[in-house]
Amino acid sequence: MKKIIYITAYTLLLQGFCFAQTPTIKTEEILLPGSNQKLKLVEITGGKFMMGNNMGKANEKPAKQIQVSGFWMCAYEITHDQYNVFFRDENLSQGSKLDAVTRPTAQYIDLSWNMGKDGGYPMNSMSVDAAMMFCKWLHTQTGVFYRLPTEAEWEYACRAGNNGSYSFGNNASMLSQYAWFKTNSKGKYQKVGLKKSNNWGLFDMHGNVAEWTMDQYDSSYLSKLSDGAVDPVSFPISRYPRSIRGGSYLDDATTLKSSNRSYSVSNWNKRDPQIPKSRWWLTDGMFVGFRIVRPINQPTAEEAEKFYKLYLGN
Repeated sequence: MKKIIYITAYTLLLQGFCFAQTPTIKTEEILLPGSNQKLKLVEITGGKFMMGNNMGKANEKPAKQIQVSGFWMCAYEITHDQYNVFFRDENLSQGSKLDAVTRPTAQYIDLSWNMGKDGGYPMNSMSVDAAMMFCKWLHTQTGVFYRLPTEAEWEYACRAGNNGSYSFGNNASMLSQYAWFKTNSKGKYQKVGLKKSNNWGLFDMHGNVAEWTMDQYDSSYLSKLSDGAVDPVSFPISRYPRSIRGGSYLDDATTLKSSNRSYSVSNWNKRDPQIPKSRWWLTDGMFVGFRIVRPINQPTAEEAEKFYKLYLGN
C-alpha cells in the first residue's frame, strides 16, 4: 500500500505556515541565466482550504481541510522559449548521471505538433522528470531552490480563496473567459496569459495545457489524509501514475474544475520508436505542461541536491 508522506523540512523543504486567505498580489520577475527570458512569480500566502469536492468524482472525495505553507508560483505555464534556455545550454551533457544537471535528449520529431513554439506558447509533451530537471538546472544556475507544486499547493493556488467548482465560482458558462478548453481551443494550445487570471494573479490554471504536480497519483489519496494535514504530498515511488491538474485544451469543462484529479499513463509514449522509450518526451502527451514553485524558506544547497536526487531517482 502506498503511504501518504507529509512534507517536512527534509523532504520538501517548505516554510512554516500562516493563515491569510486573501493576500495582496505581490509579484517579481527573474531573468533566466544567459537569456532575455523572464519568469514572473506570484507570492502565494499560506493558509487553510478545503481540498477536494464531496460532490465530485470518487478520487476527489472526501474533501479535507488542509494547511498549505506559503510559496512563490509562476504566473504562467512554462513556455517553449523559457524551457529552451535550459534545453540549449551547451554546458549540459545528455544522459550522464554523474553531471550536476542532465539535459534531456533531443526530440526525434516536433512534439509541438505545429501548435506553436516561439512567442509564448506553453511547453508541452515533456515527462515529469524533464519538468523537474528544468527546476534542478535553475537551482544550479541561481542557487535558488525550485520544484513542481504538490497537488495540495496546486489546488490551493488554483482556487485562490474560492470554494466553488472553478477559481471564479460555479458558473461554467464563464469558463471561456478564463480558459482554453475543448469548446474554444480549436484543438490547439494557445499562448499563455491571454485569458483572465484568477484572483491571485495566476493565468491558465484551468485549461490550455494540463500541469504536472510532483505527487504520485493515488485514487484514494484524500481518504488517507486527516483533516488539518499540513503540506501533504504522496512522494513518488514509481514513474506511473503521476498526478496531473488543471485539464487541457482537449478537455471538457468538468475536467477543468479546481478539484479534478487526473494522472499519467504509460501509453502517453506509445508511438515512441526508441528502445527503451524516452524518459524525457511523450509522443502522446502533447496536452501536458507545467509551472514551477519556489518555497519561501529556502533549503541549503546540500538539502536541495538531496531532494533532487531522491525525486529524480525514480
